[in-house]
Amino acid sequence: MTYAITQTCCSDATCVAVCPVNCIHPTPQERAFGSTEMLHIDPGTCIDCGACADACPVDAIFPVDSLSAPQREYAAINAAYFTAEEPEPVGAGPNFHSWGAPVFERGLPSDFAPIRVAVVGTGPAGMYAAEDLLLHTNAEVTLVDRLPVAGGLVRYGVAPDHPATRKVGDTFARFHSHPRVRMHLGVAVGEDITAEELAAHHDAVVYAVGASADRRLGIPGEDVPGSIPATTFVSWYNAHPEVAADAVALTAERVVVVGNGNVALDVARILVTDPASLAGTEIADHALAALRDAPVREVVLLGRRGPEHAAYTASELLALTHLPGVDLVVDDHDPRTGATIDGADGVGGGKAALLRGLPREPVDWSRAPGSERRRIVLRFHSAPLEVLGADGVRGVRVTEATAEAGERAIPAGLFLRAVGHRGVPVAGLPFDEATGTVPHQGGRVDGMPGTYVVGWIKRGPSGGIGANRTCAAETIGTLLADAVAGALPTPTRPPRAFHRLARRRGRRRGRS
Repeated sequence: MTYAITQTCCSDATCVAVCPVNCIHPTPQERAFGSTEMLHIDPGTCIDCGACADACPVDAIFPVDSLSAPQREYAAINAAYFTAEEPEPVGAGPNFHSWGAPVFERGLPSDFAPIRVAVVGTGPAGMYAAEDLLLHTNAEVTLVDRLPVAGGLVRYGVAPDHPATRKVGDTFARFHSHPRVRMHLGVAVGEDITAEELAAHHDAVVYAVGASADRRLGIPGEDVPGSIPATTFVSWYNAHPEVAADAVALTAERVVVVGNGNVALDVARILVTDPASLAGTEIADHALAALRDAPVREVVLLGRRGPEHAAYTASELLALTHLPGVDLVVDDHDPRTGATIDGADGVGGGKAALLRGLPREPVDWSRAPGSERRRIVLRFHSAPLEVLGADGVRGVRVTEATAEAGERAIPAGLFLRAVGHRGVPVAGLPFDEATGTVPHQGGRVDGMPGTYVVGWIKRGPSGGIGANRTCAAETIGTLLADAVAGALPTPTRPPRAFHRLARRRGRRRGRS
C-alpha cells in the first residue's frame, strides 16, 4: 500500500522533510518546485511509513486504498508525475531517487544576540517568516495585524467548504502564544502607527501585507451596482470585518464570473453548492442565509483563452466534477475549445484532458437557466466587453468565437471579476506601480536598512500557501545575514514602549 497526495496539497514541503526515502517530489531543491500545482508521491518507492501524512498541515495525504471515490483520481495523478519525469540515475541504495548534497544555508555565531523583529501581517507569508525566526534563532517577534482576527488569507480568503486547507491556520496559531511572541491585532501600520515608529522599536521589520486590491478590467459598466470584485464576494462569505453583510445581493438566476483561476472556481462553487452542505462550515451567517434564499441556478465562467491555458489548478477543477446536484458543461461556441479537449489525452494531457467526458453544447442564452439542477458553464475563448445595465447588472456583452460572429449579450444579474489581485502602496515604503510590489533585493527593501518584505507584496500575487515558505526562507536568510554583518539599525526605543503604543493606538483590542 502506498500513499497519495490529494486536492488540498499546500506545497509547503513539510512532507518532503520527513520522508525517509525521498519519494516526494518536487523537493524545494529541485527546479520544478514552485511551478507544479502540487507535490507527488512516487508509488514505486513509497514504503508506507505514513510520516508524510502525520506531518501534512492540511490533511492532504492518504493511503491509496482508503481514498474516497472523488479522490481516487489522485492515485493516477501522483503516479503519472513520475512516468513523465525520468528519475536521476543513482548508485546502489534503497530508493530510486538521488539525494541532493547537504545544504547548510544559514549559520549563526554561537554568541548571536537576540534581535527584535516586527512582522506586519499574520497570513501565511508573515507566519512562515515568524516560524523561521522562532525555530532557528532566539529572536523576539512582534506580530502586528490591522484586522481583529489573525490568519490573513487563510482566515478570510480560503473557501469555507475547504476546511482541510484552513487547518494550516492551526499550525500557525501555535506560534501566537510562543513565549517570545507578542501579538497586536487591530493595529494598522500607516494609520494607527507609522512605519518609522515601528522601526524605532525593532531591529528589523518584515512586511507581509499581501496584495489586497483587485485588478480591474477597464470595460464600460464595470462599476454599476451588481458588478463587484470576486475578492469582495470571498470576503463577504468569510465574514471579513471590512465587508458589510449587505455588500452582495443574490437576486438573479444567472451569474457571470470572468476569470479562470482558483478564485473564480471558488465563487462559482459556493454559488451553486447546496446551502445545506455549507451549514456545518465556517461560512458567515449572513452569507448562508442569502444563499438559502438565492435564485441562482447557473454560473458562467468566462475565460479569454482556451482550456489549456486556464489558471485554475487541476485539483480544483476535479472538485467541480464531483459537486453533488450540479452539472458542469462546456459551452461549445468555439470550435477551438472542442479541438483542444479532444486532442488532450490521459492523465498527463493537462487541464484540457480533465474536460473530456463533460457535456459540450452550444448554449442558448436567450433561455432562462433550468429549474431542476444547477450548473456551471465553462465558456472559453470569450472576453467581457461591457457590463450592461444602468442601475444594476442586466447582462454582459462578450466576444464570440470569431470576429465575423461578432458579439453576444449574456443575460445576468450579477457580474464578478476574478482576474487577480494587486498590491497596494505601504505608507513609508517605496512602491513599484507597474508590478504592485515593493522593490527589494532578496527581500531587503531597497534603500531602507532593517526593512524587509515577504509574500505577495514581495513577489506579486502568485503561488499558494506553501510558496510562502521558500519565499520567507529567502527573506529571513537575508535579514539574518544583515544581522550577523552588523547592518541592522539599532532600535531607539525599548520593547515595552511599543506594546504600550500599540495598545493605546489600536482600534480593536487583541491579545498582547
